[in-house]
Amino acid sequence: MLIITCPYCGPREQSEFHYGGEAHIARPADPQALTDGQWAEFVFMRSNVKGVFAERWNHSSGCRKWFNALRDTSTDRFLAVYEMGAKPPQIDAPELRTPAGEPLIGSGNDETKVMTEAEMTEAEMTEDLGGGS
Repeated sequence: MLIITCPYCGPREQSEFHYGGEAHIARPADPQALTDGQWAEFVFMRSNVKGVFAERWNHSSGCRKWFNALRDTSTDRFLAVYEMGAKPPQIDAPELRTPAGEPLIGSGNDETKVMTEAEMTEAEMTEDLGGGS
């Protein structure tokens, strides 16, 4: 079970919360003046980073208050929580890893994994022997 610390109530189970998307998104000053393309960009396009990401969360089954959190998207680890309107705290960003401990490149997609020199040599030998796909 993932534990999220509400800045108002303390640590609680993930099931008490609802995700609210990327934090610190500035709303357009004059939404009526936006083209359809600009509005779509505002509504749908988000950073989707691998690593430390500022998010909005709502403690929907508790105090019902919104707050922001810094979460490492590669491990789902919450690094900090802070109240709405506050600036994100400064943290030491961890080395980017997937939940399985893989490096930044090759996060579970076998087609893009970085192979070591020994793995490359072994793969080349397999292909040379007619065992490749």
